[in-house]
Amino acid sequence: MPDIHRNIPDSAGLNAFRADPALRRLLEVYLSPEDFAALLPQFDRMGALAGGELEELALVADKNPPTLKIRNRIGADDQRVETHPAYQRLEHYAFGEFGLAAMSHRGGVFGRAGKLPPIAKYALVYLFVQAEFGLCCPLSMTDSLTRTLVKFGDPDLVAEYFDQLTSQDMDVLFQGAMFMTEQMAGSDVGAIDTAARKDAEGNWRLYGDKWFCSNPDADLAMVLARPEGAGEGTKALSLFLLPRRLPDGTPNAYRILRLKEKMGTKSMASGEIALEGAVAHLVGDPGQGFKQMTDMINMSRLANGVRSAGMMRRSVAEALFIARHRTAFGKRLLDLPLMRRQLLKMLVTAEQGRSMVFHTARVLERADAGDARAAKVLRILTPLLKFRTCRDARKVAGDAMEVRGGCGYIEEFSDARVLRDAHLGSIWEGTSNIVALDVARATRREGALEALRAHLDELGEEAGNMMPGELADALARACDYMEAVAQDPAREAEVRQAASAVYNAASAVIMAWEDARMTGGQGDRARLAGLVLTHKLLPRDPLAGGGDGAADADLLERAFHDMQPIAEAAE
Repeated sequence: MPDIHRNIPDSAGLNAFRADPALRRLLEVYLSPEDFAALLPQFDRMGALAGGELEELALVADKNPPTLKIRNRIGADDQRVETHPAYQRLEHYAFGEFGLAAMSHRGGVFGRAGKLPPIAKYALVYLFVQAEFGLCCPLSMTDSLTRTLVKFGDPDLVAEYFDQLTSQDMDVLFQGAMFMTEQMAGSDVGAIDTAARKDAEGNWRLYGDKWFCSNPDADLAMVLARPEGAGEGTKALSLFLLPRRLPDGTPNAYRILRLKEKMGTKSMASGEIALEGAVAHLVGDPGQGFKQMTDMINMSRLANGVRSAGMMRRSVAEALFIARHRTAFGKRLLDLPLMRRQLLKMLVTAEQGRSMVFHTARVLERADAGDARAAKVLRILTPLLKFRTCRDARKVAGDAMEVRGGCGYIEEFSDARVLRDAHLGSIWEGTSNIVALDVARATRREGALEALRAHLDELGEEAGNMMPGELADALARACDYMEAVAQDPAREAEVRQAASAVYNAASAVIMAWEDARMTGGQGDRARLAGLVLTHKLLPRDPLAGGGDGAADADLLERAFHDMQPIAEAAE
């Protein structure tokens, strides 16, 4: 039996990969047979760690946040952020053993000859984040900083730092960060007033304050600044690479003023930075900084979506486990009609997020290979999933806390920590309003919605009879609505509603397509697509009554059944 005392189940030690057979089936869809076979042991190991040691480390790190040290014991300046050994152990797994910041940029991770596809990294992060969210910020920033540097940086600058940014040796590794936010310029990037000036030797130096800098003592940071005389707005911004230390080992001229006391992600430091003539390297062409930084931001947005989807899966898995093992009113929770309805709603939303982020990773791989249409599809999928998946995670995490009841509200379990962390996703790298407006911008200016619509139409044709009836019409209506709203400034207040419609329709089509590609399946993903259609796209009378049908009940039963043999094996 699982660890139960007085009707309180505890899922500690449950392998997050083995307890989620749907994940394995999806990875067989999105990975080549060779990559799947090679990576399967790594997915299994990460799943075991996420349910065991990583979870324990994350709880300790959350309760022991980092501290800022200004001077050493003899009074000399020695500014550094000190983290708890539990957080350092988490770093060892993420950066070191699994190479999550390196595998997209070089071969050698897990002994593989070449770079691994994006889905490999995101699937492992999807499992890792079910234990720890905070460290995923430095992880994704290091990964995306390396990508942006390689894409736009001078070859000599890339050569200087590439090996350290992609190292799995913790004594060699350089971690990355992104310093963009200012007090007067939060989401309004064009209002940034950090100045860049050239000194007598021709070096760029940065002056100004950055208000919210996660991983503030990172070895390298990408910084947006305005060269003197360049003008106003985003078109005058340039991108700079800021090293923490100069080549002679001395600290660069910027200070961490203080660390933020945050609602969530307590394990990872965020702080305020004062740039006092810090030496920095121009990345790419002057005046193109915002466009170049956008690539890094978009990769961070995709990573945010992956993390939110992972936290939703963790929340659903916990809720299913509790419902199976806890009793009330003489019955198991899973046998209570209202609980079953709540669990089904959580499951549908979590599976939408999972399909959206995995499919976006597939599109990213094609875009990076030079597929122009895939690049347009990626352009709109990224803000779509950042908008909706991150918002949905807040609701699913809150519902999971409610399933656990009072124990979910105490800090000995992770429900409260997951809920706090889930709220960050819809703020980090653009609030919900900002990314919804970005969906409209991609529609209006770049033809991205048109490309997405064509892409989804093709998926629908491939899905064939797995496509629920009326879904093709719902997709067309959602896209038409988004197009109309995006083209009319007077309808800006409808942007979020339109973006949600496109997200729901896209996720349903993708799940139907996944079902068609699975072998030996029972059509569950097509059924999930049908539930999205029924409950999130088609008009319904809220006063008509009626509950879930037999097919819905079967879907939930299979979700319980998927977990049951794994839970029994753990017992």
